Order: sequence, then structure tokens, then C-alpha cells
Amino acid sequence: MQSSLSTRLRAFAAGAAQPTVEELAAALDSTFPLAELLTIGEEPRVQFFGKKIQVHILDNIRNGHCPEDCGYCAQRKSASAEEIPAYSLKQEEEILKEAEQAYKSGAYRFCLVTSGTGPTEKQTIKYAELVKKIKERFPMRLCLSAGIIKDPKFAEMLAEAGLDRYNHNLNTSAEHTPAIVRTHNFDDRVRTIEHMKRAGVSVCSGVIVGMGESNQDIASVAVRLKELDVPSIPVNFFLPVPGHEIDNLRELSSEFCLRTLAIFRIANPTAEIRVAAGREIYLKDKQAEALRVANSLFVSGYLNVKGSDAAETYSMIRANGYQVDAETSDMDPELCKSGSIDQNAMIDSIEMKTRADLRAFAE
Repeated sequence: MQSSLSTRLRAFAAGAAQPTVEELAAALDSTFPLAELLTIGEEPRVQFFGKKIQVHILDNIRNGHCPEDCGYCAQRKSASAEEIPAYSLKQEEEILKEAEQAYKSGAYRFCLVTSGTGPTEKQTIKYAELVKKIKERFPMRLCLSAGIIKDPKFAEMLAEAGLDRYNHNLNTSAEHTPAIVRTHNFDDRVRTIEHMKRAGVSVCSGVIVGMGESNQDIASVAVRLKELDVPSIPVNFFLPVPGHEIDNLRELSSEFCLRTLAIFRIANPTAEIRVAAGREIYLKDKQAEALRVANSLFVSGYLNVKGSDAAETYSMIRANGYQVDAETSDMDPELCKSGSIDQNAMIDSIEMKTRADLRAFAE
């Protein structure tokens, strides 16, 4: 059985067969050797990305004030004012200063993230203007995550502005979606991806693991993203933020997180696989192992949760023989210098971002 599954996984990784939910779910089980799974996943990672790591920086440009009830999110409509520092859309100059900082720190991609169900026409026009200005000043890739796109016209407006990529995660399987959110459905998310693709904008869509889902649910997302031909896949490990509303949390071990990253790589061999939220907490000193199959990560934390800073992350990348994939010509040498760090000293508990963290350039 193990030999047969190994053969099939290698076929998926080589693009010689379409991945199946059942076989990917079987690879998540502890009975399949982790070392073999990582070796299988490492082959396409090296083939298509070598030893390069893409570094992404998030900018939370609007926090809270969200009508959605996503149980995993600190910005959901039932979140109290004490749990997160809510604010409306940041001023343009504030966002431009944050973009400049990201550019100078060697970010491959700068990701603008805003709360809410999805943009209105007026908001879409504003986002399009921001995209144009950032792209004119800082030649780095730009991503926007602004929720559900219901009108294909909005996708076309963002495309015309020069947006490189739109993020909208599937988060979990169609079957498990009603357990984590009731204000929208799985098909809304799929349609958003399809609208952006038809407009000519690349898409980023991934998963959150640890919300009470089954192995089949996780594998189902990996297969669905393959079917949607998604080129960028963030793999998030659920961070139980204060006041979350997820029942039956799944206990995550570093080994299971590595298995999850491996099956997403195997199912999507040419895609950018990103070690996203939770890597410091769950992977700890196994982060370098994760880079055997993943070729991308976030630095300086996530939407509302702190993570390791840029210097620590760059040091970890360099110390383990990888190179930062950056097109920036004036990278801050202090952030990119080689070195080593005590990875066991990474944060081991959830620490929420303060208003000062989220708005370093606020007047």
C-alpha cells in the first residue's frame, strides 16, 4: 500500500496524474513516512524554484468594521473594540510610506489587505488609484485582498490599474465552510477567483488548517486549487485569536504542518507554496524543513498577529542555504545580511499587533 501511494504521489508531483482527495488525505496520515513525503515534495520545489524564497509583506490598510462572521478572524462583526484596534482606510501617504519600507526591505511582493465583504464601486476606484501610485513609485509586485468580487467590472478596473495579483482564500472545503462562516458561502469565493482570472489578474488562494476540519477537507482544498489553476497558495495554520468562534480546534503538530505543506506542493507542483500564518508557533525549529517544499513566506507578522521580524526571517533563510528572491535594487543590508539565530527563541504564544504596530506611519 505504501509503495503504491508513493508511486501515485510522485506522479502528482511530476504533473503526470491528477491528484485525488483520497490519496492526498492518506499522505497526511502518520502511517506514511514524513521523510519520504518531504523528499517527494522537494523535487518539484527544486525543479521550478531552485533555492529561492519569495518574501511577502502584509499591510492591513483597513481593520475591523467587518459585517462578516468568519469565526477564525479577529475582524469579524462580533469582535469587540478591545480585541483589535479598528480603523477605516489608512490615508494614502501612510500606505505609500509602508510600501516604501517594504520595497527597501527587499519584499518580493507587497500585499494590501482590507476588511469587509467586498468592495463597492467607489472603493474599487480608490484601490485602483492606490495600485497605480504604488506601482509607479516602487517596482515590486503588488497584491490586493479586498474580499468577495461580485461584479466582474470591478475585477477589470483593478486589472487596468496594473494589479499583479488578487488574494482570496478558499480557507477550507465546501463541506466544512458552513462550520466556520455563515454570511457567505464557498461558491462566492470560487466566483471571486474566476472573475479575477477572466480579467487577467493572477490569483492567490489558500487554506487555513486547524479549524476542526478532517484530512479529507484539507486534501479537498489542495485538489480544488489545482482545478482552479491557482499559481500562489498560502498555507495558514490557525491562530486562535482572542474571542475566536471556532469549535473543535484541531491540535497541530510540527509534523502535521510539514505534511500539509508537502501535499499542497505535490498537488500543485508549479505553484508558489507559502508558509503563512502560524509558522513561528507551530513549526518553531522546523521552519527550514518547511522550506524544502515551500518557496515563499510572510515576514513581520500577519493581519493582526505578530510574527518574527524581517531580520530574523532573512537570517533563517540565509543560514539554511536559501536565497531571498527579490528584484529590489536598494535592499536594506541590515535586513538581508547573513547570520544565524536561535530558532527556538521564536515566539511561542500569540501576541496581537497594537495600533502602533499596524500604523507605524500614522500622523
